[in-house]
Amino acid sequence: MRRHRFYAIVVWSMTLFLVGCGNAVKPTFLSTDITGADFGRDFELTDPTGETRSLADFKGKAIVLFFGYTHCPDMCPATMGQLAAAMQKLGKDAARVQVLFVTVDPERDTPAQLKQYLSAFNPSFLGLSGDAQATKDIANEFKVVYQKQAGQSPDHHTMDHSTGTYIFDPKGKLRLYVSNGATGDVFAQDIAELLRTAG
Repeated sequence: MRRHRFYAIVVWSMTLFLVGCGNAVKPTFLSTDITGADFGRDFELTDPTGETRSLADFKGKAIVLFFGYTHCPDMCPATMGQLAAAMQKLGKDAARVQVLFVTVDPERDTPAQLKQYLSAFNPSFLGLSGDAQATKDIANEFKVVYQKQAGQSPDHHTMDHSTGTYIFDPKGKLRLYVSNGATGDVFAQDIAELLRTAG
């Protein structure tokens, strides 16, 4: 009887151990899991130093990709602010994250403006830009919609644009779509999950 009870305890302990191991590697996300999406594969854009950048340049880091423009009155600064808060929450793991801001207004957003704008949120945030065709190409690749709206003068236009955020895992695979309005806590938890399960 004791022997049966002993074996039962051993089997039960092993089962709990295996279940625990499974839970240790299975990520739980607060945003939308789009693993396996057939879009958002890559890009080639220019950073503020004039260097051409692609996904491969950031391999080994979680990549957070957002489309916006520096004259945006609300959604862009709000999202960058939440991402800045997320980086603080991540602590030392923030070094394993690269936030990329792709401008949908390349005619106004110069490299210098992108750098100055993003530095106000976090010095590590990197602005990327391209000409009109390159901007259109990457927008199509990520299913991003944007449209220029005329202002009172040529230099005072606004840009209607998609406001979601894409997150890649450290292996360069598109994994998550974060809807507009997500808090720093949401970004921090989901990025931490990707880093934790990166291997």
